[in-house]
Amino acid sequence: MHHDKEKKIQKAKDIILKNTDISQEHKEKALSKVEEWYLQDKGEGLLGAELLKIAKEFDPILEELGLM
Repeated sequence: MHHDKEKKIQKAKDIILKNTDISQEHKEKALSKVEEWYLQDKGEGLLGAELLKIAKEFDPILEELGLM
């Protein structure tokens, strides 16, 4: 799945670079935004994975407290 996202990001970058209707400055801003979105998405995925690990460690405690 990670590979698919990278392919889509690269395709978006290629489309931006090939576009002749926008200035180089706007292309650079668009490329920067695409990269920012990619990194943000990647970061959220990593954060979610870490939170799931932590949550599993609390399961026995929550069960003992009768909360699960």
